[in-house]
Amino acid sequence: MPATSTTTSKTVRRGIAAAAALPLLIGALASCGYGSQAEKTDAKTSASPAADTKKLSASEVRIGYFPNLTHATALVGIQEGLIAKELGATTIKPQTFNAGPSEIEALNGGSLDIGFIGPSPSINGYVKSKSTNLRIISGSASGGVKLVVNPATIKTLDDLKGKKIATPQKGNTQDVAFLNWIADKGWKVDPESGKGDVSVVRTDNKVTPDAFKQGSIDGAWVPEPTASKLVSEGASVLLDETDLWPDKKFVITNVIVSQKFLKEHPDVVEAVLRGTVKTNEWINANPDRAKTSANAALKTLSGKELEPAVIDPAWKSILVTDDPLATTLKTESDWAVKAKLIEQPDLTGIYDLTLLNKVLKATGKPEVTDAGLGTK
Repeated sequence: MPATSTTTSKTVRRGIAAAAALPLLIGALASCGYGSQAEKTDAKTSASPAADTKKLSASEVRIGYFPNLTHATALVGIQEGLIAKELGATTIKPQTFNAGPSEIEALNGGSLDIGFIGPSPSINGYVKSKSTNLRIISGSASGGVKLVVNPATIKTLDDLKGKKIATPQKGNTQDVAFLNWIADKGWKVDPESGKGDVSVVRTDNKVTPDAFKQGSIDGAWVPEPTASKLVSEGASVLLDETDLWPDKKFVITNVIVSQKFLKEHPDVVEAVLRGTVKTNEWINANPDRAKTSANAALKTLSGKELEPAVIDPAWKSILVTDDPLATTLKTESDWAVKAKLIEQPDLTGIYDLTLLNKVLKATGKPEVTDAGLGTK
């Protein structure tokens, strides 16, 4: 695999207090894929502080994200008003989604301006629009994906052969990574059906814990907090995907923007990026307050909290980062091609990091790279 770009944030190392309703949160994590769609819900409008009356070129900006831990930058940045502060008189209109494809649809349809989203739907959205709709303008999170198994039946990685292992969705980010790992082992699996030397069972994350308890699956290659939920119910971590990557970093969440909005309102996009950069910095500098903020945001969206036994290990495994880790996105795309889930895409121009690097430079942080996939 190629080496990753330098990150500008630190790993969130400490646990978080109880955070949000597991059923909705896990459901939100289920779909970062190339295929299915899910419903969206509108979040409450977040007005900018009245005291700050900076006038930007748009009166509002519509920002989409998932109510889950890998979207911590959006959760905390909106909850704490850190993004709104940079926008001045421009109002944030947040929207939450349960799947990457539905967020891409909103962006394509003109009802969303900026979104937090995983690499697979970013790639798919870019390719399907023939490079005309979105740009990746920043990173947001890395890591937070684990292979967890029934320790009674699986003790080593070789024991996976012949077992049933869940992934969230055909062609989603975790599914692609697992199929690639299987191929590297020399085992054969049909990517469409999931049948082969290992049975890849595509299962919505919200039902994966029940499937595990009932014995219909032997383990799962899943994002947090699903992985930690399974561990709390008797599973054990057999592999952390982070350990498979150079520098232990790989993209799990990007920030994307509509090309139309970027062209018409670059000042608004730059203000949002100032807010995300400051949010990531704030999360690392104030871990206790950050976990309280994430808890409040998720509870508002879902009505319940995750237990400490789930949220603590889940939060520790996620890295918030401004760096989009572009080389790892290219690798993930190559894996999807290798698995014959997509044709070889031309990703040239998928990144536009101009405004992000302007913000980073202004704050004394190192600039980041687009790995040759930026706009010309």
